[in-house]
Amino acid sequence: MPSADQLYSVAEIREAERRAMAEHGIAGAVMMARAGAAAFEQIRRHWPERRRLTVICGAGNNAGDGYVVARLALLAGYRVDVHALSDSARLPVDAADAAERYFQAGGRVEALGDSLPGDSVVVDALLGIGLSRPVSEPYASAIAAINASAAPVVALDVPSGLDADTGNVLGCAVAADLTVTFIGLKRGLLTGFAADYCGEVLCDSLALPSEVLAGAGSIYRLTKTPPSPRPRVAHKGHCGHVLAVGGNLGYSGAIRLAGEAALRTGAGLVSIATRAVHSAVLNLGRPELMCHGVESSADLASLLDKASVVVVGPGLGQDAWARTMFAAVLASGKPCVVDADALNLLASRSERRDHWILTPHPGEAARLLGSTTGQVGADRFAALVSLQQRYGGVCVLKGAGSLVGDGERIYVSSTGNPGMASGGMGDVLAGLLGGLLAQGWSALEAARLGVYVHGEAADRLALRHGERGLLAGDLPAEIRELLN
Repeated sequence: MPSADQLYSVAEIREAERRAMAEHGIAGAVMMARAGAAAFEQIRRHWPERRRLTVICGAGNNAGDGYVVARLALLAGYRVDVHALSDSARLPVDAADAAERYFQAGGRVEALGDSLPGDSVVVDALLGIGLSRPVSEPYASAIAAINASAAPVVALDVPSGLDADTGNVLGCAVAADLTVTFIGLKRGLLTGFAADYCGEVLCDSLALPSEVLAGAGSIYRLTKTPPSPRPRVAHKGHCGHVLAVGGNLGYSGAIRLAGEAALRTGAGLVSIATRAVHSAVLNLGRPELMCHGVESSADLASLLDKASVVVVGPGLGQDAWARTMFAAVLASGKPCVVDADALNLLASRSERRDHWILTPHPGEAARLLGSTTGQVGADRFAALVSLQQRYGGVCVLKGAGSLVGDGERIYVSSTGNPGMASGGMGDVLAGLLGGLLAQGWSALEAARLGVYVHGEAADRLALRHGERGLLAGDLPAEIRELLN
């Protein structure tokens, strides 16, 4: 059985299939039969009241999975409509055999019309995991027909048109309600645009021996490791001192959010270094924040001496003051979280360190790599690897399915929601990561836990109140509950 939290590339899944056949004598037709049976079982579980199935088959082995589903449904007394975009005689051997068995059971194939019946369950068996180029006709029209249907949609292995390695849409893609994937969980089902197309994702190992995936995979789904209880004798000196640097003119809110998040995460002390005009009012309503007006590197030096961790970037700006503050933070050699405008300033320097966490969104990542947001989005995994190789430490590439990497492993977050598309969310994450670092977590442990909890806090709030109107300032109290 594959690990429930391990993710695989298409190449690794192909190799697992080869090993299953060559080393364990499991025929491709057997795996296809198991895949179809697993998918049909999930259809019955999810929509027990529906007794009609519409299966759309393409030209490869994914079509064979679809024919297996169709035959099983037919034998179970369902009304079954199969629409094929390829003559069954031209399918690969195992898929052609699955089609023939469907015909022998009394099934037939019809031309795909302009609309699909709304009272059925639609099964997407068009393209599978091997797609690497934009969807062409007649597949694009078939995908459009599926997406126009009012019926629930089940994708076999991957929604057709979605890149199973990157989560990108190759021109167009099926928007499924359920994706039943096979052998191992594909990495592209949890990041990029996948959330808009996969629906619920379930993985069936097809009862293959675990050995077929041995040695594969350095990518994992992010899970939460609950913190241990504090010693009863703990005091604030044991819990670290976070210094948050930022809040340039007009942007005091960003550094306030970061500071409060660090407090709610459990940091013993939190100081804020900001523009002097903000310092007297920034902690109104949150007196636990120690706010200091800082206008020069000399002003910052004593605060840096006292800090165990520095969060730099929220509301920092990119003017002369910002550059002075950022240079002083780097010169201090303190462990740090680098976020927002500090990342933009970092893009113009040649710095590589092992004890920092970088938290770019795709635009910031593009500037750090000297590329474009399109290039970053085309392969988020490759972009993360490039960031870590160039800058060291632990990198967090934010976005739907945020990625965390340290050069050895990559973790993909399954928490978070579109309600987080509002100002200040990244500032809260930066403070959260800083608070965890200050309490003794390693950079990788802090990033893994912090990214997961940040998204989970937003998910819990969205479940109670909805996604629209979710504010960054809503998260710190929820983060506190989750960490406890």
